[in-house]
Amino acid sequence: MNINAVTRRTGLFLTSAIFLAGCTVGPRYQPDRMKPPAKFTEDDHAATPEEIEETNKELKQWWHLFKDPELDKLVDKAITGNYNLQVAGQRIMAERAIRDVQASQWYPQVDTQASAGNVRYSINIDNWPLRPGTAAGSANQPQAAYLGYGFSASWQIDVFGRIRRSVEAENRAVEESIEDRRAVMVMMLSELAGDYMMLRDQQLRLEIANNNIHVAQDAYDLTNRLYLEGVGNTMQIAQAKAELDSQTAAREPLKTHISQITHAIDVLMGQMPGTSELELKVVRPLPPVPEFPSTLPSMVIANRPDIRKAERTYAEATARIGVAVAQLYPNFTIPLNFNPNASALYQVFQMGGMSWQFLMMASLPLMHGGKYTSQIRMAQAAAEASRLAYRQSVLNGFKEVEDAMAAWHDDEEHTELLAKAAEDSSLASERARKLYAAGLVGFLEVLTTERTTLNAQNAEAMARLERLQDAINLYTALGAGWQGIALTNTTLPVSLEKQNILARAFQQ
Repeated sequence: MNINAVTRRTGLFLTSAIFLAGCTVGPRYQPDRMKPPAKFTEDDHAATPEEIEETNKELKQWWHLFKDPELDKLVDKAITGNYNLQVAGQRIMAERAIRDVQASQWYPQVDTQASAGNVRYSINIDNWPLRPGTAAGSANQPQAAYLGYGFSASWQIDVFGRIRRSVEAENRAVEESIEDRRAVMVMMLSELAGDYMMLRDQQLRLEIANNNIHVAQDAYDLTNRLYLEGVGNTMQIAQAKAELDSQTAAREPLKTHISQITHAIDVLMGQMPGTSELELKVVRPLPPVPEFPSTLPSMVIANRPDIRKAERTYAEATARIGVAVAQLYPNFTIPLNFNPNASALYQVFQMGGMSWQFLMMASLPLMHGGKYTSQIRMAQAAAEASRLAYRQSVLNGFKEVEDAMAAWHDDEEHTELLAKAAEDSSLASERARKLYAAGLVGFLEVLTTERTTLNAQNAEAMARLERLQDAINLYTALGAGWQGIALTNTTLPVSLEKQNILARAFQQ
């Protein structure tokens, strides 16, 4: 057959295959749009577009709303130093590398090789061909020098989009890893802010405990003085001493908890526990509660990383259906081999030493016992499960927001009432001590009012902490905090480009 005719047919076949490469099988991804409600059931305020725009800006760095410079500084350190966040960033880069591995199938795969040396064969074989010039019966040494070099290449023509669908799926996997990092960011910010509020709460309760120890000490001294004056008795002295010991003992767990919280904050910032202990133990008041944010239900779907990840998981699963469907169609490959061989260096470049192969190969699955159709059904089921999981993520997201809003509204009045109760109890305790000093009431009344005051003060402090945690929970439920924070990168000590000079030239 004429070599030119073969070349023309091969070129025509290759051209046709390349034109067919635009045919990508499998379903196209269509987002499963869930319509959010017109407004939250727990939000009666009709926000204006200007208020919502302002809220969107504020929620990007919601920790600033607490107006606490110390908290702002801790957040900045945690964003740059938190190891979980850095690990999540490395997983993004790993997923991108996996995506690039899949994309490499679009390009020809080329390798080269070379060999040289002596080849000696066994002579214990009948009718072994004698070397030229060797007489029969003489020593036969079937050996020769060998030189060879060449290269091989293979190019897979993606006619039906198997590679394209694989790259599409890996692109979605990259997006999922990005959302994973954003989720780590949201939870890290929530944990850090929650720990900080708990630290300030424990410091406040420690201050309350110290004040109550001081009051108990005064009551004990007063009881002793009255006894010496002939007014009191030893039972009252014992009661006063027991109260003083009880108040002193209640202070110690607070000190332990404060140390543990500072250690947790250090770990969130990526530093050894105890690094910031002296700095964090400086007593500061609880921050004020921010104003209730003006929000829209659509913010939940737009911002929450778990919902965004679920949507991308569904998109990835849809692309995997196309990968499975493409297995039913022909697979086209162009192999190319060029391998000159000779026994001497000057012969390597002669026409007689040339050896090459250029083909167009196609394979089509015929009978595999239903393997490929089963893989398609499996991919379809996985995609449908991902779609349903996305819908469940949306429902869970709205539930968390509604719960956080309800807690915010309900705890506001609760805190105000407890603050009034603490104020009234403190006034009652002060009056009871004065009446006891005047001999108008017994010491039991003093103990009762003091314990009531302590409980009221601690309840108020806890309620203030819950109000601050309500705000943190709402910001977290809305998926705020990751916007505008860039991916943290780290550099490994080994650079692949420095290990192999070819890596710089050919992007291996």
